[in-house]
Amino acid sequence: MQADPRLSVIVPTLDEASCVAGLLGDLAPLRASGHELIVIDGGSTDNTVGIAAPLVDRVISAERGRALQMNAGAHVATGDILWFLHADTRVAADAAQRLIDACANDHAVWGRFDVSLAGATPLLRVVAAMMNLRSRLTGVATGDQGIFVAREQFLAGGGFPAIPLMEDIALSKILRRLARPACIRHPRLQTSGRRWEKHGVIRTILLMWRLRLAYALGTPPQKLARRYP
Repeated sequence: MQADPRLSVIVPTLDEASCVAGLLGDLAPLRASGHELIVIDGGSTDNTVGIAAPLVDRVISAERGRALQMNAGAHVATGDILWFLHADTRVAADAAQRLIDACANDHAVWGRFDVSLAGATPLLRVVAAMMNLRSRLTGVATGDQGIFVAREQFLAGGGFPAIPLMEDIALSKILRRLARPACIRHPRLQTSGRRWEKHGVIRTILLMWRLRLAYALGTPPQKLARRYP
């Protein structure tokens, strides 16, 4: 009987002391069962590294930028499947097993989860529903959705393009040439709605639509990053 694939969970951080312990606590049983947790810090000035260090297998430093940090993590990872999670994500107890089943039994090369957004604003439920539906229709995943991919295919494809924004969309387009993503509906990942609540839900939605349209029309990500708060 073939053994289940081993996961390497890769978490890029930058000043995430307020939330990283929650995610790593969710993942502690996964680590205890032999999977790998890696935090890649981009130069935090708070206690992110101190909090994370005893809760993971490795903390490494990398140049600031999610794409650069996640690529650095991928290159030291030893698992069969890479699972990229944002530090403000919360993970249900059965999420990892659902991912493993998708890769082992459904032969998924890559995929992502449906998400819910934590926050007081009711509009966040609409935002999450739109994100999940858009991803299902287009085969494009965002970083909030916990992208996972077979390590071999990730490295063969060159990893995340080294761009300051839209790296998740760019990677999705690369992986989509291999296969459509596995879209795991349940359990959902819970991600923080702080970005939307801080800048306004409608305002943030409109900004993201403008940025994605500009990116699709060829605007360089370096220019788009200057518009992103």
